[in-house]
Amino acid sequence: MNINKKIFLAALLIFCVMFSCNDAVQKVNKNNKKLSTDLVKNNQSLKNNSKEIIQPIVEILESEYDFGIIKQGEKASHDYKIKNIGNSDLLITSAKGSCGCTVPEWPREPIKPGNEANIKVTFDSKGKTGKQNKRVTLMTNAIPNVKILTIKGEISTN
Repeated sequence: MNINKKIFLAALLIFCVMFSCNDAVQKVNKNNKKLSTDLVKNNQSLKNNSKEIIQPIVEILESEYDFGIIKQGEKASHDYKIKNIGNSDLLITSAKGSCGCTVPEWPREPIKPGNEANIKVTFDSKGKTGKQNKRVTLMTNAIPNVKILTIKGEISTN
């Protein structure tokens, strides 16, 4: 293949790529005329053009609970207290135990700034023996969005 044919094919390839990309961009712009930032919910929005950041902040008043010694088959429960010390609503999107024996109950409604809420964690010792250390992982809309609660104790077979 001579040099002129190579240049012609390269130019044709570049020409085709340019117009196919340009056409795709124009199709997107016809359907979505203007992108809006209203679609993005940003926890770090500035309040009234000031330097104050609007976001919830989770304060865990007690992150670990030791239920002591219980008999196998008994259940141990504890209410963990959390507080929203931020300046926007706190949402707990999920709470998951590290195993099926640890079951959390959490508020599904927003926790207003300055308010407290309880997260009840119940540990079922059925089939367990010895020392236990279980975790509950909270997912929230705060930064950082993950918080850990721990419930521990010992299971007696007597």
